[in-house]
Amino acid sequence: QVQLVESGGGLVQPGGSLRLSCAASGRAFSTYAMGWFRQAPGKGREFVARIWWSTGYTNYADSVKGRFTISRDGAKNTVYLQMNSLKPEDAAVYYCAHDPNTLGYVYWGQGTQVTVSS
Repeated sequence: QVQLVESGGGLVQPGGSLRLSCAASGRAFSTYAMGWFRQAPGKGREFVARIWWSTGYTNYADSVKGRFTISRDGAKNTVYLQMNSLKPEDAAVYYCAHDPNTLGYVYWGQGTQVTVSS
């Protein structure tokens, strides 16, 4: 019912910046919250950031707090992740997720690769 398309991934040097985008589309849907997760090779999925759609309230993993900023554009049904001061340990496939009605993240994007290397 909801399709999520991530974009903006790529290769950056340590200390660099990158902005990810995730656009949600469908016939008709509501949005309660959207979030970003990441998965590095050999590791499990890790929570990165979340934003509640109506209030704009945000929540971040301690590992990215102060460096990453999640934001939304309600008119475009799009969530962004601004990543600054990137570290090698930030390298992963980043996934956006959509929670339509408090039931949880039931819709997921296919991921976008972020590589941080010198």
